[in-house]
Formats: sequence, C-alpha cells, structure tokens
Amino acid sequence: MTRRRVTVLLPVAAPTLFFALFFGYPVAAIVGRGLHTSAGWQLGAVTDVLGRHDIRDVLWFTTWQALVSTALTLLLALPGAYVFARFAFPGKGVLRAVVTVPFVLPTVVVGSAFLAVLGRGGLLDELWGVRLDTTVWAILAAHVFFNYSVVVRTVGGLWAQLDTRQEDAARTLGASRWRAWRAVTLPALAPAVASAGLMVFLFTFTSFGIVQILGGPAYSTLEVEIYRQTAQLLDLSTAAVLTLVQLGAVVAVLALHAWVVRRGESTLRLVDPSRTARRPRGVAQWTLLGGVLGVVAVLLVLPLAVLVLRAFDTPDGFGLTYFRALGSADGGTFLVAPIAAVGNSLRYAAVATLIALVVGGLAAVALSRERRGQDGRPGGVSRLLRGFDALLMLPLGVSAVTVGFGFLIALDEPPLDLRASWILVPLAQALVGAPFVVRTMLPVLRAVDERLRDAASVLGASPWRVWWEVDLPLVRRAVLVAAGFAFAVSLGEFGATVFLARPDNPTLPVAVARLLGRPGDLNYGQAMALSTVLMLVCVVSLLVLERLRPRDVGQGGRGPSGRARSSPAAVTKPRQAPALRPDGAVTAPTEGPLTKERSR
Repeated sequence: MTRRRVTVLLPVAAPTLFFALFFGYPVAAIVGRGLHTSAGWQLGAVTDVLGRHDIRDVLWFTTWQALVSTALTLLLALPGAYVFARFAFPGKGVLRAVVTVPFVLPTVVVGSAFLAVLGRGGLLDELWGVRLDTTVWAILAAHVFFNYSVVVRTVGGLWAQLDTRQEDAARTLGASRWRAWRAVTLPALAPAVASAGLMVFLFTFTSFGIVQILGGPAYSTLEVEIYRQTAQLLDLSTAAVLTLVQLGAVVAVLALHAWVVRRGESTLRLVDPSRTARRPRGVAQWTLLGGVLGVVAVLLVLPLAVLVLRAFDTPDGFGLTYFRALGSADGGTFLVAPIAAVGNSLRYAAVATLIALVVGGLAAVALSRERRGQDGRPGGVSRLLRGFDALLMLPLGVSAVTVGFGFLIALDEPPLDLRASWILVPLAQALVGAPFVVRTMLPVLRAVDERLRDAASVLGASPWRVWWEVDLPLVRRAVLVAAGFAFAVSLGEFGATVFLARPDNPTLPVAVARLLGRPGDLNYGQAMALSTVLMLVCVVSLLVLERLRPRDVGQGGRGPSGRARSSPAAVTKPRQAPALRPDGAVTAPTEGPLTKERSR
C-alpha cells in the first residue's frame, strides 16, 4: 500500500471504530434481539408486522405528513429565500439571525412553544376558545417552524450569488419577466430546491419530539411508534421491523439526495451577494417584503415570545415563581431539583463536543484527501471515502430511540459494560455531533492548496507536522464553529437521551419532557421556564457561532473560465469552501445554510 493511501486511510480507522461500536453494534443488537430467537431468525415477523392495520396507518401518516410538511415549508419559505437573496433593507442581518434561531432549538422547546400558543390555556384558547394541540395542524406548523430556515438559507444562499445579468439579457432579447425567470433562474435553483426539499422531508419523516408532544395518542410517526413499542410495550420484534423500515427509507432519501447533488453540479456565474441585493421598488416588492416579515413574525417569533410570556405568567401575576420552583425537587418527577439539569446538560454537551471534534475531525481529514483519476472519475480510495462519508450521515436519520435503547441492550457486558456509566449520554450525543463537525470542517480542508502540504513534506515534515503547521492554522476558525455546532446539537438531543439520562442526572430536554408529561399548572409553568432557559442557552450558542463565522465573502473552487462550480451539496454544509489567497490567508466563504440535527 502506498504512503498516500496510508495517509488517507489511517484517519478513517478511529471514526470507523467509533461508529461501529456505538452506532452499528447497538442498532444491530436491537434488530437481532427483536428478530432472532433460539429457533433462529424470524424473518416472517417482517411481513406479520407490516401486515398489521395499525402499523400501516403509522407508515401512511409518517409519509403523508412529511410530504405535506415539505410542501408547506417550500411554499412559505421560498418567498423568504428570494427576499433575503435579492432585497437590501434595514435590519436584514438581525432578521437572518431570527430566522436561524428555530433551526438550533431542541424539539422539546419548540413543542413547549407551540403548546403555549395552540394548547390548553394557550393564546388561541384564551382569545377564541380554539385548541389545536393533539391535531395534525399543530404538527405541521411546528415542522414548518423548524425547517423554514433550511430552505431560506439553502436556496437563498445560492440565489443571492446568481448573476442577475443573465436574466436581464433574456429580458433584453424579448422574454417576459416570468419566462426569463423560468428559463434562466429556475434551472439554476432547481437542484438547490430539490436538495432542500429532500432534507426537509428527511427531518420530518424522522420526527419524534414534535409528534410526541403535540400529536398526542392519536398520531404516531415511525420514530414515535418505535419508542412506544420499545419503552411502553416491550415489543422488540415490532420495534426491530420498524427500525429496518426507517433505516431503508433514510438510506433511500440520502441516496436520492446524493444523486440530486451529482446531477445538480454545474458551472454557474456566481457573484458577490452584495451586487445582487437592492432596496425593494414598487408596491409588489414592498408587499412581498411585508408578507415575508409577517410570516416570520407569526410563524417564528410569536411561539417563542408566548413561550417566554408563559414562563413568567403565574396565578399571582407576572413573576419568577416558576423559575424559583426549578430550584426544589418534588421527589416525584426528579430526584434532584430541575435546575440541576442545566449543569448536567452543559457537562454532557462539553464531553460530547470533545468526542465529536476528535472523531469528526479525523473523518474530515480523511475525506479531504479524496482525489480523482485523470479521466475525472473517482479512484478506488475515493469511492471508499464516498461510502464512508455516507455512513457518517446515518446517525442523523436512523431512529435515535433505537440507538438509545440499543446502548442499554448492547453495552451491558465487559469490556463495554457501560450501563451504569455517565459516559453513555455524551457518547450518544457525539454520534449526532460528529457529522456536523465533518460537514463544517470538510469544505475548509478541501480548499487548502495541496501544494502547501507537498512543499512541507518535501522539506522533511512528517504528516502530523504538516497537519499542525499547514492545515490547523487555516482551519482553526472552522474547528471553533464545528465545536459550537456539536455543542448546540448535543444540548438538544432527546431521542436517545430519554433512555439514558438517569433520574438523578436529567438533561434539559428530558427534564422539560417529564414536566410536560405531569398534570398541574406548576409543572406546566416549570416546563415553560425550563424551556426558556434552554432556548436562551441555544441562542447564546448561535450568537457565538455568528461571531466566529468569517464575515467577508469569497468563493472557493473555480471551474472553467474562472466560474465557480455550484452544487446543492453545499446546502447541507454550514458554509462553502473558502478561497486560499497567494499569501496563504483564507478568505471567508459565502454564507451557506446550517444543517440540523433534529434533536429527536
């Protein structure tokens, strides 16, 4: 094996071992426990489970609500993408941050916020006597709330860079405004729209926390049903079948997304976004801007504002009663005071972030070494790395409930007897944090000029010193951003943590869910207060990320004639690849959308 292949494949070993032990093994254990008995494999259970009427209803609801959620998100968010891409107006930067806030919030916070608006005693209940909790409308609204920024930042990020002169040229040749947009702009945006739609579909197809909190017993997605069959009914056979179904669906969506990315790769004339944005002109454009601002206010701001309001609205008037109650244990819901969940979550998230940085960083280093042959096709190592890259994304779509319960079943014997260890929680959180580290660091590493590494090697530097002297100085900021993302998603992880967090060490999402599950105004008020605390922690993390993100605009990866190669693959990365100046400095990439772990 050549030295280059060793250099490429060596960093793959540790991430592969990590994912094999703490993802593949627990999932395989759950499936094996459900489908394998002393008499052998019971594959007939697959047809038996899928033939049940109630399971078919779950599959149907999971699919159609994901389709409707995706369609509604695109319908409401595409005008917002246009406004952010083409209009310049006061407060645009603040509004962009506001749009991004829901993207980093845990599902339990969003569920609490929509309960405050749509549930018992909520805003609609007080004003008009209308309750929409335990209805599909609450689920759809929350899904649009979550995914609005996915479309805005995915499609809008590319839209802002499209050269308007191409559409102007079509107008000059006699095309109407609609025909010019349809013939020039739409084909350029189509891959990004398709990619964003597939991501929204994947996130809503695997929805857990939102459906669990807002849907009630009448509605159940695959993820919720896996939890019910596992935690409540102990029917591991049914849970195993549903896990395989969801895994197959996720793999199919990811494969379709990869195909869209490859088909969408094209050479586009991309420009500085500041050259395409201008102040709205005319009644139609000002009306569009006002409509988008209205959607943001009602859909995104109102639920969070009502959540904070409910946290301070006590029977004795506005005050800190619910926040003070977080400091005492009731002996029922928790063995410790609910406020202790803040410290627990911060400690777990810090450890999970460290693990995710090591695992994801090594994986990003390996993937950045992908090379193509002279014919432009990927070689054997490159094909292997592509498969490795796809496997790294699976924890974002596979049932977190399965992973969490699989931890308890699989990691119960030496040398991996970790059932009583606190490390289980950060390990589960790191599984969903590592892919974010990869997606954040990979485009920056790929933008580093290979000649810099070659020059350092020629001068006698070892591979480790090359990384330390060449790569690390250029990706230091990306490492900080990756750490921020891993920390944020670890704070909000719910699906696996609900199995693993002990009553004496609850995390913030688990504490909120338990409080919402108990009757009484005090428990409800504490849930609102604790959700407010969790929201503030996430918002602070987002603000730190915004400060760390480079501000100037650049574009890496030039195609023929100096044009930038554009691909919807960039829409799932926190930012596109930066450009490397001759003096060795890195110019900042154009802002790309954030990826979202659904904090299931």
